[in-house]
Amino acid sequence: MKDNYKEFKPSSWSIDNRTAIYIFTILITLMGLMSYINLPKEQFPEIKMAQIVVQTFYPGSSPENMENLVSKPIEKQVKSLTGVKKVTSNSFQDFSIVTVEFNTDIDVTSAKRDVKDAVDRARVDLPQNLPNEPEVNDIDFSEFPILNINISGDYDLNRLKRYADDIQDKVEELREIKEAKMVGALEREIQINVDMYKLVSAGFSFGNIERAVSSENLSSTPGQVSMNNKKRILTIRNEFKDAREIGNLIVKNEHGKALYLKDLAEVKDDFEEQESYARLDGNNVITLQVIKAKGENLIEASDNIQNVIKEMQATVLPTDLKIVTTGDQSDQTRTTVHDLINTIIIGFILVTIILMFFMGTTNALFVAMSVPLSCAIAFLVMPSMGITLNMVVLFSFLLALGIVVDDAIVVIENTHRIFDNGKMPIVKAAKTATGEVFLPVLSGTATTLMPFIPLAFWDGLIGEFMKFLPYTLIITLLASLFVAYIINPVFAVSFMKPENHDESGKQKGWTKTQKVTAVVFGALAAIFYVSQMWGMANFIVFLYLLVLLQRFVLNKAIRTFQTKTWPKFKEFYTRWLQRALNRPGITMLLTLALIIVALVGINIRKPKVDFFPKAEPNFAYVYLTMPVGTDQAYTNEKLLELEGKVNEVLGIDYKAGTTNPIVKSVISNVTVGAVDPTSGEIGNFPNKGRIEVAFVKFSDRHGESTSTYLQKIREAVQAVPGAQVVVDQEGGGPPVSKPILIEITGDNLDTLVATSERLKKYLDNKRIDGVEKLLSDFQADKPELVFDINRERMNNESISTGQVLGALRTAVFGKEISRFRDENDDYPITLRVKKSQRENIDAVRNMPIQFRDMGMGGVIREVPISAFADITYGKTYGGIKRKDLKRIITLQSNLLVGYDLNSVLSSVESELSNFKAPPGISIKMGGQLEEQMETMGFLGTAMLISMMLIFLILVMQFNSFSRTVIIMVEILFSVVGVLLGLAIFGNDVSIVMTGVGIVALAGIVVRNGILLVEFIDVMLKEGMSPYDAIVEAGRTRMTPVLLTAIATTLGLIPLGIGLNMDFATLFSELNPHMYLGGDSVAFWGPLAWSMIYGLLFATFLTLILVPVLMLLSFRFKDWIKRRREKLSASLAD
Repeated sequence: MKDNYKEFKPSSWSIDNRTAIYIFTILITLMGLMSYINLPKEQFPEIKMAQIVVQTFYPGSSPENMENLVSKPIEKQVKSLTGVKKVTSNSFQDFSIVTVEFNTDIDVTSAKRDVKDAVDRARVDLPQNLPNEPEVNDIDFSEFPILNINISGDYDLNRLKRYADDIQDKVEELREIKEAKMVGALEREIQINVDMYKLVSAGFSFGNIERAVSSENLSSTPGQVSMNNKKRILTIRNEFKDAREIGNLIVKNEHGKALYLKDLAEVKDDFEEQESYARLDGNNVITLQVIKAKGENLIEASDNIQNVIKEMQATVLPTDLKIVTTGDQSDQTRTTVHDLINTIIIGFILVTIILMFFMGTTNALFVAMSVPLSCAIAFLVMPSMGITLNMVVLFSFLLALGIVVDDAIVVIENTHRIFDNGKMPIVKAAKTATGEVFLPVLSGTATTLMPFIPLAFWDGLIGEFMKFLPYTLIITLLASLFVAYIINPVFAVSFMKPENHDESGKQKGWTKTQKVTAVVFGALAAIFYVSQMWGMANFIVFLYLLVLLQRFVLNKAIRTFQTKTWPKFKEFYTRWLQRALNRPGITMLLTLALIIVALVGINIRKPKVDFFPKAEPNFAYVYLTMPVGTDQAYTNEKLLELEGKVNEVLGIDYKAGTTNPIVKSVISNVTVGAVDPTSGEIGNFPNKGRIEVAFVKFSDRHGESTSTYLQKIREAVQAVPGAQVVVDQEGGGPPVSKPILIEITGDNLDTLVATSERLKKYLDNKRIDGVEKLLSDFQADKPELVFDINRERMNNESISTGQVLGALRTAVFGKEISRFRDENDDYPITLRVKKSQRENIDAVRNMPIQFRDMGMGGVIREVPISAFADITYGKTYGGIKRKDLKRIITLQSNLLVGYDLNSVLSSVESELSNFKAPPGISIKMGGQLEEQMETMGFLGTAMLISMMLIFLILVMQFNSFSRTVIIMVEILFSVVGVLLGLAIFGNDVSIVMTGVGIVALAGIVVRNGILLVEFIDVMLKEGMSPYDAIVEAGRTRMTPVLLTAIATTLGLIPLGIGLNMDFATLFSELNPHMYLGGDSVAFWGPLAWSMIYGLLFATFLTLILVPVLMLLSFRFKDWIKRRREKLSASLAD
């Protein structure tokens, strides 16, 4: 007679080919480990989003001219491109920047190509005399400094700059590095500072000097000549050797009287005017801001830079040259990766322990094995998908801890149950077990995956950042399904044995295997101790202590739990289930009461709501913006004042040698690297400065709050007359806009400016709580000197505007007329008027314009500018911004610490509704409110799509509308559980993280409902009544349901409470360095707790409410059936 049992063919094949599976398991483990080691490691995912920038330089053009002549024609062409999401432009003096943001389904390469084509089409409408073609580049969100190399020492500025150049060259040679920007260095130049009055007196012009210098400073090879059967190259080398030689150049020789260049100008070897400043801990330094190349490993890049510096210090650099690296982003990456990996280990240990109590040691190890094997498979797949090892991916593995074991739990538990009955040998039991549960497990895994599928299509910056969560979970969960049905059954067949207990429940004496194991462990530990590999030796000892602990302590505790504690709890649950089934109305009323309590509680508690969670600051930034037109030297003076205030708050006094143990460094920059990354500004600004305070890592702060320092700094630096000062911390995720941002748009610029100023004053007077300080991005007071030229008078003198412009540019800004070379490098030779004259407005106004008067026989004449031009003082706009073809001004502010974002935004919106805007001007909230609404809209859509997909799977599995609806109710109540948990414990809410947690819960909670309802159907098929079937299903499925919930919760608890410990130092130093808190808990805590609350509440519903709903559905069907029978009988009568 043929045996009647189910099989899953792939599982049966793997059981029959165990050797191949063992080899395959070893291979994927080793390959997965190698892939993990080689994966690029970053703190945050690398965001790949098509944002293309078009930069155009057109000297001599005002912001309004740049807008009309350059920005608008380019905007018009790029706006119509396929996939364009937003077009913004900034028109400055001489410069235009147009930024085109595409939807995330457009790749960067095609977007850049399309924009280039659009700019080419716009070229006919652009000025024909552009000095260069518009430059098209893509924005790389990873293009921020990964570390700063600060160079200082007791050397002259020229030599210090040379050392910095050498380091810059070596660093930029590294494959991982895109560029190293130099800040704070003085650039060498040969200056020819002309005395304007002597120049006029000699009848000379700038052009005469330029021709004299450039024609003498030459090296060339005019050709070659044949001599003595050899061809020799003719070489002329007559370049200047020093500034003295240039000064001695004869520029005019009439009647034997030589006129030297030094008679007309001061010629000196000096430095250009300092364009940027950099300081480290109060000392002037040259800083190299190192930017990583796209897609390269951050940690490897940092390590290679450190190696380059060490090698150069040992070989070519002097020993007393001080080189300090600061702001190393790899430090935070190492800390984040390290903390999350250790949290995963903690979660894995907790999950394994709970599995041991429920399933026994051997079965628990079978199940726990699915975690590293699933991760190994995921590591193998990740490189092909361009996934790096970052905090999002690591959290995904942490979240997967309690989920990936679900499949293995069901398979191993079912195998053990069949095998333990003694009716089948282990091979047949394993094949039967996998066949019985394949469809429900597949269905459960599918429903778990469904919520993550729509998350993989998340659009925008937030989506690009968070998409690695669904990617990683989908890969890992599919891998867990493979492990559960291909690998786990093989190990079960080989190692699942009856427990070795005697009748008294005590284990028998040591077996031969156990004795050999003890000897092997002891020998290995001895070898490592002798080799002074203390960490490895301690690890071996620790492992064997665990074996002894399991044998002599845990075994007894596990046996007691399985034979006494758990059966009693089952009986307890069964009684309560029967009470609930006997009083379904009361059960439903209590459930309704819980829903009301949750809704009322969340409204009373009103938890703080953030868009993206922020941790304690690792960096505090002070951004200084002086009025447009302020030179870098004055900006530097003001930044020094702010530094003093910041250092006073930090308790730092460099002269007295006083430091702060939680402050790693204080760096200041002016012009270069001084822009707030969230401002959207690109370039160098002499009116901007930045102070960066770097704190030590969280574990070294010993409980001291850096948020307190941030707030005190904010209070200390506000009183800077005429300046805007913003204090902020580093972002906790992808780049986002300011929390509070108001967009004012219109066409008339004067009305737009007046409205923005009136609105700012109106809101400032309202003193809205939580608003730090409203700042406008419009710069209205850029000072200017206007040369009002009388064209008729100028043309009468045979002078053109171009001549005037060229002369002024050379005189005031200078002109490079040649290059000076030494053995190391080449430098500009710059011609301009000496400083005392170029900074004197009367001297500039009376500067003569030299020209050849052809009406007087070609006589050279000079006419002062004042003869045909008047000079007036005025003010102009610093720049004009546009968004989607409309002019725009924004008012923006940070959110003060401790305030709820939604409440503050609501207050601002309320005040805006009372503000009357003039016709043609529109005002709306943007920034994080706009991003928040987009995120909530997407998450709501994702939730609906996932519910529809789950609904379809359930309908296909059960072919029952009522069963599907009952299981789907769990999703609703998991949300209620989240609200109830937030109301009770008062956790903060993150729009992104809490929302993702709620969406992810949908598939997990449904899985437990499937297990219960599916078993009810099995019991009904065996002839049980609905009531008995429900009770038996609840009693039987309580273990896997609770085990799933407990395993997932325990996997998340370490992150939820911020439990950190270092397993490496635990063995190497016998010190685990345990602490609570850190960046990971602040960032991922809202997601972890939302899942914990929802899962615990939904588990209660699975075990109590789902059975009650099933019973009510059976009774309702019976009632319908009786009504139909009664109706049929009455019709028959």
